[in-house]
Amino acid sequence: MEPESAGGSPDRRGVLIAGMALLACLGLLGYGILNTDEQPKPRAVPTAEVTYEVTGTGTVEVWYLARNEAGTATVEKAVTLPWTKSVQVPLGKAPTVAVVLDGKGGQASCTLAIRGKHVQRATAMGEFGRATCTGALPDDNG
Repeated sequence: MEPESAGGSPDRRGVLIAGMALLACLGLLGYGILNTDEQPKPRAVPTAEVTYEVTGTGTVEVWYLARNEAGTATVEKAVTLPWTKSVQVPLGKAPTVAVVLDGKGGQASCTLAIRGKHVQRATAMGEFGRATCTGALPDDNG
């Protein structure tokens, strides 16, 4: 039998420490796999369908609000008319479409429909003419 030192064999200590580290890692891995508490998902923002339409002559820049919780506008440049877009807009945001004619002028009308109902129409004319249509979104019931 080999004599054992007071602190135990250096080989045994290394194996013991490695085993404890392995058990700790397996414990953390098991906790991650077995911890099935799902984090609450952010609530979906209710939306309404909005149809924007721009008709007329000339080339225009169109700005419109679509599904974006931040409420920032989407811009389409050098649009040839006619142009139509149906999008989802978050309730609480005012659906808006704006049209700006280029330097060649022309005439353009924007229209706005919420859930299929016409809300507003506006017309832009001449060089860099502008028109904006906006509306209010009904609640989920209306």
